[in-house]
Amino acid sequence: MYADDETIRRILTSTGDTWAVVGLSGNSSRAAYGVAAVLQRYGKRVVPVHPKAETVHGERGYASLAEIPFPVDVVDVFVNSELAGPVADEAAAIGAKAVWFQLGVIDEKAYERTRAAGLDMVMDRCPAIEIPRLG
Repeated sequence: MYADDETIRRILTSTGDTWAVVGLSGNSSRAAYGVAAVLQRYGKRVVPVHPKAETVHGERGYASLAEIPFPVDVVDVFVNSELAGPVADEAAAIGAKAVWFQLGVIDEKAYERTRAAGLDMVMDRCPAIEIPRLG
């Protein structure tokens, strides 16, 4: 319901190549680290967003979405469901075109707000799984 193939395909192929990954740090044991590497292999620019603002996979990090000084196409969210809604709201506020909540990240009210704001959104899916599935 929150991840139809058409929306997934549009976000991955035509929404844009600058992805802010919220929750991405230099911790290589975290899922965000590996997914960001996959996104880079598929030609996406990955921008780390984490309170530590670390450089990850060669890209400078920022403490928040609002601090990124260039346009962001997709905001990929790797935070707990309780924290994800405000991130989706911030994505809309900075002019992102789409929001992607990772596996296990679910906030139905945030989904409704984000879609009502005109953004594409996928929830409870992983782009590293979906990209190869698109063929």
